[in-house]
This record gives sequence, structure tokens and C-alpha cells, in this order.
Amino acid sequence: MAPKYERPASPVPAALTSSAALQPAAPPAPAAKPMADIPWRDFFVDPRLQKLIELALESNRDLRIAALNIERFRALYDIRRSDLFPRVDASASATIQRVPEDLTSSGKASNTAQYLVGLGISSYEVDLFGRVASLKEQALEQYLATEQARRSVQISLISQVAAAYLTLAADRERLQLARETQVNQQESYRLTKNRFEAGISSALDLNQAQSSVDAARVDIARYTTLVAQDENALSLVVGSTLPPGLLPTSLSTSATALKDVQPGVSSDVLLGRPDILQAEGELKSANANIGAARAAFFPRITLVSAVGVGSDELTGLFKAGSFAWSFAPRITLPIFDAGSNRANLAVAEADRNLAVARYEKSIQIAFREVADALAQRGTIDEQLAAQSSLVDAATESHRLSVARYDKGVDSYLQVLDAQRSLYAAQQGVIGVRLARLANQVTLYRVLGGGTK
Repeated sequence: MAPKYERPASPVPAALTSSAALQPAAPPAPAAKPMADIPWRDFFVDPRLQKLIELALESNRDLRIAALNIERFRALYDIRRSDLFPRVDASASATIQRVPEDLTSSGKASNTAQYLVGLGISSYEVDLFGRVASLKEQALEQYLATEQARRSVQISLISQVAAAYLTLAADRERLQLARETQVNQQESYRLTKNRFEAGISSALDLNQAQSSVDAARVDIARYTTLVAQDENALSLVVGSTLPPGLLPTSLSTSATALKDVQPGVSSDVLLGRPDILQAEGELKSANANIGAARAAFFPRITLVSAVGVGSDELTGLFKAGSFAWSFAPRITLPIFDAGSNRANLAVAEADRNLAVARYEKSIQIAFREVADALAQRGTIDEQLAAQSSLVDAATESHRLSVARYDKGVDSYLQVLDAQRSLYAAQQGVIGVRLARLANQVTLYRVLGGGTK
């Protein structure tokens, strides 16, 4: 009675992106593996990050909850599947009764006894119209959907560990840069103070040098706080105490091994993402439920039977002539239910339509995530090159401004501006490098990697 399942048409363009501006400089090799086929150990090549991911897969509570949900829905499926088979029960009973004098025809009290031992089928439904089979199919699809939900949680967990790890590495590198800057600013302040005491520099120059030292101290305090918070976030997502030897000291360009991804690849690759497979499983479950709702309009045949032995004496149970049996088929045909069955069918069909909408929305969200990640990947290398060039220019400007100040050509304000520009450019490089690595992690996640 269940309608034939047909996968809804994908509500997104056939290609992930068609923007010519986002095409990579060099197309990928034709034999390159899809992201979903790259095991996470082959993608995240940093040994410390690998160990943290392994620890998270063992200890994270969200992943543990997802695994327990699988066990629960597997048990529910087993319950539904068992309804397809007769349930055979063994039973034994004894009834001993005393009838008072007033209730007997002879006017004398009497004692009666009845002993039964049997084997029988209790309430077995003959599934002529597929109601039980549809409920079994519904439970199966729900179970399969929970398995996909666990895979989706695993992908998210791996990407969260990697993102937290990279953020901690970037903030530790920023903290180290702030400390080095403070050392340089402190030395510059010492020289300026000596020049002031010698009457060469003004009090304004001395105060400006002091302000640069204080600014570096502020950044050190701020990044120290961020590093502590990053460690707490990483500890939470891992689910256990972090071994000190696994914490990063700075961003590494070899943290990941990203394979080239070509914009314009078919959007059908998104259909293999676990979250979309989960939504499709829920759709199939709702589709099967329609079959159970339709079967409710037709007769239900239930069989109850038993065979055994009976006697009025316990010692006579297994003597000749004690054999007993019963057979009680029952047919139930709905005549008037005040529209209950029709309403149940309408609910089942509405649930199916809702599942279709959720499935289509899942595809649209996945398409948006991949398109956004590819858009960033198309420009992040150019941004990193420009930021690195900015650092080189700021370094040269700082060198020239110091030289001009030493010769008395410019004021210390020019040196201070050059120092600030160089420091901001160096911090910007760290931010862009973090964004590039985070983009690689995002691409790996949104393209379905991380389930192996």
C-alpha cells in the first residue's frame, strides 16, 4: 500500500558554481579522489592533530549520544520486524474452585479443579495488506537515518577539533608576536629615554615610545586570555583533558593535505553527504508510513490458537484423552470511525510532504556551504600573497623611518606609525593563514569527508 518511492529532483543548479572568477589557476588531476573518499588521517597530517581527533572520537559526548541513538532505533526496528512472525508462547495454568451449597443443584458443596498445559499463537496478524510490513519498513528507514546522523556528527566533530586546534595555534602565534614586539618596543623605549636624558629627544618622543610599550602589553594580556579560552574550547570538543604535548605552538602550513577542488563539479556529489542521506531516510520512513495508514482502511485478520492437554487432576494431564486445542480467528473491518483513519492518512501524507521539504532544504543548505567555501578558496591565495607583500613593505618602511629618525629628518611619530603598521600587517598574515587553513577544513567537511 505504500507509494513507490521516487527521489525528489535536486532544487539546486547542476554545478556547484559557474563563476569564471572562482576557477582555480590549475585544474585538478582527473584521478584525484573525491573529498568523501579521503580518510581523515590522510587529510589531517599533523600528528598532534591526529591524536586529538582520535581522542575526540573516543570521548566526545555528542558522538556517544549519536551511537546510543543508533542502538535504540535498531532495537525499535527489531520490535517491528518481529511482528511479521507468529509469537509462540508456552503456558500452564491451574484453576481450583469451591462452589457453596446454595449454588449447587444437589444442595451440597463441591470442589472443582482444572489443569491446563499448552503451546499457542497469541494475536498474530495476517498481513494481507502490508500494514505490518510498512511499519517495519518505516522503522528500518528511521534506523538507517540515525546511522547517517552519527556519521554527520562525526564529520562535524572532526572539523570542530581541527578548527579549534588551528584557532589555538593562531592565537599562540599572535601571543608570541606580541611578546616579541614588546621586547623590541621596550628596547626602543630604552634608547629613546637615553636620548631624552642626553637632551637629543623630546618628552613627546619619550611618551610616544612608552605608549607603544603599553600597547604591546595590552595585546599580550588579550592574547593570553584568548589562548586560555581556546584551550578550554578544544578541551570541550575533545571531551577530555588535553595532554600538553598535543597542543600546537604556531600555525603549520602542513596541518592539512588538501586535494584540489574544481568549481563546476556536479552538485550530485552533495547527495552523498550524511546529513542529506539522513533527510532522505526520514523521507523514506514517512513514505512507508503512508502504506500503514492506507492499510488501516482494509480488514485486519488476527489469529489466536493453542494446543495442549487438560485434566481435572494434575496427575491426569498427560493421560490418553487429555488433548485439547483451540482456534479463534478474528476479522476486523472498519465501518465507522468518525474519520479517524482518513485523518491518520492525511497526517501521514502531510508528514511525507514535510519530509520532502526538509530534504530539499538540506540540499540547498549543503549547496550554499560548498559554494561559499569554494568562493573563499578562489581568492584566499591572492589575499595571502597580498598580505605577505604588505608585511614586506611595512618592514622596509619601518627600517627607513628608524633611519630617518636617527638622522633627525623625521619625528618619532613616523617611527611609531611604521611600527604599528608593521605589527598590524604581521597580525594580518596570521589571520589570513588561519582563514586559509580553516577554509580547507570547511571544504573537507561540506564535501562529506571525515567518515572513514
